[in-house]
Amino acid sequence: MTANVTISTLSGDDEFAGYCARPAGEPKAAIVVIQEIFGVNAGIRRKCDLLAEQGYLAVAPDLFWQLGRGIELDPDIEPEFQRALDLMGKFDADEGVRDIEAAIKWARDETGGKKVGAVGYCLGGKLAYMTAARTDSDATVGYYAVGVPDMLDEAKAIANPLMLHIPTEDGFVDKEAQKAMHDGLDDHPKVTLHDYEGLDHGFATQFGERRDEEGATLADSRTDAFFSEHLG
Repeated sequence: MTANVTISTLSGDDEFAGYCARPAGEPKAAIVVIQEIFGVNAGIRRKCDLLAEQGYLAVAPDLFWQLGRGIELDPDIEPEFQRALDLMGKFDADEGVRDIEAAIKWARDETGGKKVGAVGYCLGGKLAYMTAARTDSDATVGYYAVGVPDMLDEAKAIANPLMLHIPTEDGFVDKEAQKAMHDGLDDHPKVTLHDYEGLDHGFATQFGERRDEEGATLADSRTDAFFSEHLG
């Protein structure tokens, strides 16, 4: 079952939308799906649907709501890709993490206090790292996270498991940044990094030209096992 839901901000003085997919039976846990720079589009909704098929309640909050509610863009259409880059420049990541925290709280309430994890892509990968450091997410995964080297000092606050998927030919995360991520995180007891040789940013997108089927299948299988272990 899928539906649009309403999530209250942490302050309680506003609210924003989310796309929610529920399993056929009682959810075993919940997962917050963190959008790319393209909003809660068809690919992100499909990620939720697939998680629901595995028995999770999955919710994708509309993190761009303060820039415009219901933004939904296609990365394979150049004007929409350029608009997404503009939105990323205007987006407040700190506010975004607070909205993710509100979504985690909402999901925990919806499941009667069960574990809640998070998974994010692109901008959402960066937000996943921040979520692991700043919230009580029980297990978190980030795909092709941008900007992590600038936030390595936050790693000491990561108390629950975090997995990051790193394509080695990421056009938005150069080799120097990838090395900084490994240098800063390889020894962290709660963090696991996986490299994907020859793959580029967006390789695990659900739809579109960026997807690499073999790489996406491998990364997603690791994510599935990770959540199975840590969320039950």
